[in-house]
Amino acid sequence: MPAITHHIPDEMIVAYVSGSLPHAFSMVVASHLSYCRDCQASLGAHRAAGGALLETGEGVAVDAGLKSKVLAALDAPAVPEPVYEAKGIYPGPVIHSLKGRPPRWKTLGMGVKQDILFEDSEGSARLLFIPAGQAVPDHSHNGLELTLVLQGSFSDETGQFGVGDVEIGDENLEHTPVADAGDPCICLAATDAPLRFRAFMPRLLQPLFRI
Repeated sequence: MPAITHHIPDEMIVAYVSGSLPHAFSMVVASHLSYCRDCQASLGAHRAAGGALLETGEGVAVDAGLKSKVLAALDAPAVPEPVYEAKGIYPGPVIHSLKGRPPRWKTLGMGVKQDILFEDSEGSARLLFIPAGQAVPDHSHNGLELTLVLQGSFSDETGQFGVGDVEIGDENLEHTPVADAGDPCICLAATDAPLRFRAFMPRLLQPLFRI
């Protein structure tokens, strides 16, 4: 496995275990787990703790709307489970989302491409292809962004991110990610709100690219 230095926060793993994490973010968490032994151990610990709590907890009364909530949850997209096999550079959750097909890349300009894998009212998940040496336009965030590296690496104001690393961006982060020399950088990115681009042209094209 790659040497991973940027992990999923513990509280996000708890949300993933409980099923409260939006589907797009769950895809990134599940994909990171397929690389990272440390976060796999954390996942196992939280699942064990949750199971112990269910075994020892006392029953409580529930409201009349519980049935409808459960049925709505059953209709929601399933939380992706970590799959510890890969096909090429793509971890199991990404392969599942691609349904066995190769990515259908659509150009964003300057050699950068994307394939939107999932999109709903809570967020979106996409593959990004960034040629070596190419920068993603300077941007900040209206919400949360998780970016998992699948191939190559990129660097920004906060450091360098290689295969298996996850960068977590929020409203406090403004950055200009640049793909490092070597292989093109391919990432799995999930957001729950549109990015805030500083330059005029990215802002103009943003609705078209749905990013």
